[in-house]
Amino acid sequence: MAYDDLRAFLRALEREGDLKRVTVETDPHLEIGEITDRVNKAGGPALLFENVKGAAMPLAMNVFGTDRRLLKALGLASYDEIAEKIGALVKPELPQGFGGLREAFGKLGSMTHVPPKKVPQKAKDAPVREVVLKGDEVDLEALPALFTWPEDGGSFFNLGLTHTKHPVTGARNLGLYRLQRHDRRTIGMHWQIHKDSRNHYQVAAARGERLPVAVAFGAPPAVTYAATAPLPGDIDEYLFAGFVQGKRVELVDCETVPLQVPARAEVVIEGWLEPGRMLPEGPFGDHTGFYTPQEPFPALTIDCVTMRRRPLLQSIVVGRPPTEDGPLGRATERFFLPLLKIIIPDIVDYHLPEAGGFHNCAIVSIDKKYPKHAQKVMHAIWGAHMMSLTKLIVVVDADCDVHDLHEVSWRALGNTDYGRDLTVVEGPVDHLDHASYQQFWGGKAGIDATAKWPEEGYTRDGGWPRMVRSDPETAERVNARWREYGL
Repeated sequence: MAYDDLRAFLRALEREGDLKRVTVETDPHLEIGEITDRVNKAGGPALLFENVKGAAMPLAMNVFGTDRRLLKALGLASYDEIAEKIGALVKPELPQGFGGLREAFGKLGSMTHVPPKKVPQKAKDAPVREVVLKGDEVDLEALPALFTWPEDGGSFFNLGLTHTKHPVTGARNLGLYRLQRHDRRTIGMHWQIHKDSRNHYQVAAARGERLPVAVAFGAPPAVTYAATAPLPGDIDEYLFAGFVQGKRVELVDCETVPLQVPARAEVVIEGWLEPGRMLPEGPFGDHTGFYTPQEPFPALTIDCVTMRRRPLLQSIVVGRPPTEDGPLGRATERFFLPLLKIIIPDIVDYHLPEAGGFHNCAIVSIDKKYPKHAQKVMHAIWGAHMMSLTKLIVVVDADCDVHDLHEVSWRALGNTDYGRDLTVVEGPVDHLDHASYQQFWGGKAGIDATAKWPEEGYTRDGGWPRMVRSDPETAERVNARWREYGL
């Protein structure tokens, strides 16, 4: 079973020796980031910095830094466990396209243990409301924000779960965006152009209205994961979180804005975003491994902070992979395979390498059935929701393990004639993509690394060569002798 709140999960990690308390004073300016990055890359434990210089509360880091910890937090034995549940959700109908995806998630609403539930605004029911600070009592300097890399433009909260709702439809969105602390009552909202919260802000601004915003820190693990998931805009992240953790998420009304937040979060900050109020945000050492430049982004004034009596904050370090983004990205890759198959039934399996920032590269295997099948799949991926931002697609045959990068490289480097097997197009790219020659759109490539057919123009004598493989009978005989002699 998934954990109801962050602190219960941290206690479980400590019992298992997978959490280290750092009791000496540590500096959020560069030092904590350096420590966390080293520990993460070494596969080390979660960290609880209990004495953060200049801050009034502890800081939990590297909490989801290994696959084991993230799976434990979500109450799963493997990522495929949720993938199998999602696959079962769409059977036997096997709906097609985005409509089918929404139909599949629509079934969640009828499951009594999945939709979120509202609890009273009492401290015993909603611990995040044990302390309420308003107006001049608000001081974001008391919250440990990280200055992680030497050329960052300031200190950032990297794991705040941002809540907004559409000004017209009322549909809520839960997203994970970096938040720059400008001063004791102001944060910058880094909303990229493809994000739902940015759309909510633009609709409100066009109507001359301010937008209510609430940001939760230290939420239940399933909620934190759901905020990272690339769900379509009309699918409720809290519905998905309930599905992942196997029980309803408890929500409570905010104090000063018409939004709901996790009742068992550690800290919540609330405010109204005025139309057109922008401040320079960044630079920031991002998950791409490069700095994103300074740009103007909306600036939110914080009117209220609610928290537990002895709160703690959770954050992450992003930068050059591998980082804590890794397990979160791998979870998304596995969870959403059944849904990707709804949109593109041709796909057998896929892999989003962490080194490519996950969304920059997709390796896809197909059961090839007709000439140029690989190119059809490439264009389908470039038209599939946030997969549209993929810059490189490598298509291989179904007998290739897409997670074995050595095998994939062998196919992509040796199975291709780049005069015919390379597809180059232009289209939207990530807001953070620094390599495109202009912002927001750029070049993309697809590599057809499948075996080629005569119908595709392969006319050499003998046809496409067979791969070198072991003789099955000999391989089994050697296996038996291997076991017999303990080799």
